[in-house]
Amino acid sequence: MTFVKSLLLAGAIVGLAGAVQAGAIVIKAPYARVSTPMSKSAAAFMEIENSGADADRLIGVTADVSAVAELHTHEESAGGVMRMVEVKGGILVPAHGSSLLARGGDHVMLMGLKHPLKQGDVVHLTLSFQRAGAVEVDVPVDNTRQGPMAPMKMGD
Repeated sequence: MTFVKSLLLAGAIVGLAGAVQAGAIVIKAPYARVSTPMSKSAAAFMEIENSGADADRLIGVTADVSAVAELHTHEESAGGVMRMVEVKGGILVPAHGSSLLARGGDHVMLMGLKHPLKQGDVVHLTLSFQRAGAVEVDVPVDNTRQGPMAPMKMGD
C-alpha cells in the first residue's frame, strides 16, 4: 500500500470514529477489534455521554456483521479467575455523566462473525437505549488502537 493510500485510510478511520449524537446521548470514539483473522468473535468499545437531566440505560445492541451482539463485561471472582459475562439489565449512563465501554470492562461482544473483520472495515451497530431509543453507529475496525483499559470488577 502506498503512503498516500495509507494516509487516506487513516484519515477515513479517524473520520468514521467521530461522535454520533441522538438527543442527550453522544457516542464518542467508537472502535472494534478482533483477536485474529480467523476469529469468530470481536469486541467494540466507545464512550457514551449523557448530557440529559435523566439517566439512560443501554439495554441492547444489534450488529450487521455477527449472528449475535450482546453487552458484556469482565468480572474477577473472589478466587481471582477472570470471566466474561453478559450484562443483564443493561449499562447505566448517568445523567450529566458517561459510561466507558473499554477493554477489560463493559463492551459490545460480537459473536458468530459472518465474515472475517480486518483493519479498516466498518461495523454497523444499532444501540438500544431506554430513553434515547435506537442509535446507529458506524464503528471502524482498528486493531492498532489501544484505548483505555477499564478497572476490573470483583464478583462474588
